[in-house]
Amino acid sequence: MLANSIAGLNLPHSPNPLLHRVLAAALPAAGDDRGDRPVAYWDAPYFQLDQVQVFQTATAEEQAHILHLASHSLLAEAYWIEKTGVGYMAKMVLLSETQEERMLYGLFTADETLHLSQLCPFLPDPEFIPEQNPFLSLLAGVVEGDDKALLLFVLQVVLEGWGLSHYRRLSQTCRDHALAALFSSFLQAEARHHATGTILFDQTAVSARSRTNIIEVLATFLRMVQVGPQSVLTAIEQVKGHLSRAQKIQILAELDAVTHSGTRLQLLRSLMTGATTGAIVASLEAQAAFEPLPPDQCV
Repeated sequence: MLANSIAGLNLPHSPNPLLHRVLAAALPAAGDDRGDRPVAYWDAPYFQLDQVQVFQTATAEEQAHILHLASHSLLAEAYWIEKTGVGYMAKMVLLSETQEERMLYGLFTADETLHLSQLCPFLPDPEFIPEQNPFLSLLAGVVEGDDKALLLFVLQVVLEGWGLSHYRRLSQTCRDHALAALFSSFLQAEARHHATGTILFDQTAVSARSRTNIIEVLATFLRMVQVGPQSVLTAIEQVKGHLSRAQKIQILAELDAVTHSGTRLQLLRSLMTGATTGAIVASLEAQAAFEPLPPDQCV
């Protein structure tokens, strides 16, 4: 379950229209309606589906449905990450050790709140992500902890750094101009979040226990990256029906899962590399955590 008090992933929506009205007045105006949205915000080449035989031989309706599911999964994940970010930044206000730190995290809480509200019009059903999503479960679990070194390194140094690259690519390849502009507008705030995390982590004394916890969490996260684009595979199976193990291996090979994972793993390794993080990176390397898995080990 994703019932975490800080992450707030299971917070209910208020039924009080007056509260909604105050919130709407406090947030920047959403702007005019921009007309119809595309069925899928990202096209087949973005997901490398144009290289997958089962997608190429699918009907036009099936292809559109697969692209819709894959795009929706990307957007819903961004929504959940920003939703978690609101709780995380609010928690860091309380964990702040200086006035400047507390002021920054107060501003960052507002950033995440604004991003969350801006994503909602593009995602009428944000609860699409299932409760058993392993990445969200890991993220929510980390946010619940009180190990500040772990919070700073995993969430702000690594994942906010990763988010910069991810949001930039989503913006550059999105078929909807308004959504593309929205992801691009996130980058300045995300860069501040990442830079602040790096500055604060560099001045934090990391205990042996914190280092062990960081390695454990990152090893789990990297395993999720090692297995390739599972969400795309899931979208295909939802539309085409049950896929055999052999079919899944073939699809992952056609999606070039090794390159897909390898590129992301090397980016993550670069984000983890710093003056005081040699032992963390070395431990993960010893576990082959930065090596992509071949398709037959991803199913």
